Amino acid sequence: MESNKHLFNVSPLIKLTLLCLYSALLIPLPFLPQSPAWMAVALVLGAILLWGALGEQVVVTDQGIELRYPWWISTWLRSGWVLPWEEIASLKPRTTGQGGIVYYLLDRSGNSYLLPMRMAGFSRFVGLLQERTAIDTRDVRPLAQPWMYFILLGFSLCLLLFDGFTILGLRHG
Repeated sequence: MESNKHLFNVSPLIKLTLLCLYSALLIPLPFLPQSPAWMAVALVLGAILLWGALGEQVVVTDQGIELRYPWWISTWLRSGWVLPWEEIASLKPRTTGQGGIVYYLLDRSGNSYLLPMRMAGFSRFVGLLQERTAIDTRDVRPLAQPWMYFILLGFSLCLLLFDGFTILGLRHG
């Protein structure tokens, strides 16, 4: 076991928010009239896939950075990556379609790796990145701030509450 190993998981707030939003938007669908019988199975499978994608982990060691997913996600849907410290050449900001900024790590060969930004302890991760590469990370901020997820979580919970009332009304109406 390495002495200098740091593990970063997706923030619990982000996991909870995205799972609540998924549920709020899709749980009512199987209860609609003329909804296909397989809809509920598809929604459960979608929730399992979302849970797997939210299982993303970033591992920082003395050798480099590794982005990994649960084995069943990396086998079938999305593989992670490993980037040794000495291969990291720069950090490149890119504007998103919604006006936010994401960052890519560029290696010496010109390959780019999306910097994970949904993790708990993001500022600690960025500090480790700066310490190990000497890349200036002072201006690097997460794409979305926690207050944005709290607002989205609040609206998702309200929507779930209304979904519940609607579903009960359909079943008793």
